[in-house]
Amino acid sequence: MIDKDDVRAAVAAGILDETQGARLIALSDSRRGARDQLAPGDEPFELFKGFNEVFIVVGLIILAMGWTAVIGAMAGSAVRDLASFGTNMAAVSAAVLWLLSEYFIRRRRMVAPAITLTLFWAANAVTGSMAAFSEPFMIGQGDWTSMATPFALSTGIVLLQWWRFRVPIGLSVAVLGLFAALATATLRPETQPDTLREFFLLSGEGPIPWITLGLGLGVFVLAMAFDMSDPHRVTRRAANGFWLHILAAPAIVNTVALTLLSGNASYVLLVLFLALVAIVAIVIDRRSFLIAGVGYAVAMATAISGAEGAAWTIFALGAALVLTGAFWEVIRARLLRLLGPALPLDRLPPSG
Repeated sequence: MIDKDDVRAAVAAGILDETQGARLIALSDSRRGARDQLAPGDEPFELFKGFNEVFIVVGLIILAMGWTAVIGAMAGSAVRDLASFGTNMAAVSAAVLWLLSEYFIRRRRMVAPAITLTLFWAANAVTGSMAAFSEPFMIGQGDWTSMATPFALSTGIVLLQWWRFRVPIGLSVAVLGLFAALATATLRPETQPDTLREFFLLSGEGPIPWITLGLGLGVFVLAMAFDMSDPHRVTRRAANGFWLHILAAPAIVNTVALTLLSGNASYVLLVLFLALVAIVAIVIDRRSFLIAGVGYAVAMATAISGAEGAAWTIFALGAALVLTGAFWEVIRARLLRLLGPALPLDRLPPSG
């Protein structure tokens, strides 16, 4: 029986190239079910396949830093129309990033370089769009509406890159761009929050907290659509779901938790809400959803509670996470048996 180590050895010996090896492993996982290759109760997650990918990422970062320095030097030497210059440089950068993506993503199918190039593509899209359409003098006066167009355009550019290369994190980056576009389009000087906390209070002025909550719920539904189309998590659809859950959890948990704590609700109601989040995470078998949600809850508890209260809150949440992680599969099996009649078990990851 040939396992993954044999395939890697074949790649190292030159019998297979890296693309063939990756496709052979993917085919083997899809036939057997990727969950059979994991420890019981584990959740698939991959940032890189080998240190060569890390080596390439370091090279890409240094290349980007050097290119940024070159652009800065060129901008400082008798360039009159900075907006036009910035737009042209963004176009050149986009062409280079697209060619690199064709090689490292489409041909080599590397994970870490794909994530890096996607983030670079998004940053370049924002920079170019801002150079072409933003009005900095309006931002200086507290009016951020001129940023809505650059963020909307950037979102479309990121979606184009995701459609071509299907890098899972790309869809999540596009969601962030959509949030930025909606937030800046509705942000006015008279309703601008005074503190970061007011961005998440449903009882505050302005629509941004409702945009955050609405997008969080919408992203969660989209993530579940990806997850339920691939319950064994052997394709990129599950990876898309993973990154979308990373966004959905803090958007939902942060908004609801801060609103509860800022109103007349008791801590008991907050605990019940976090328990509901934990139950949802266990049922859908997404630790990423639980970690992101609880992580933001810890940060907010530290920010709004006294030292002693924050210490006990963090201690309790840490203990709960350790126990949940240790008995995740047992807890999940019992939950599925209890809630089974009301759940589409055939579209959820199997238990046990």
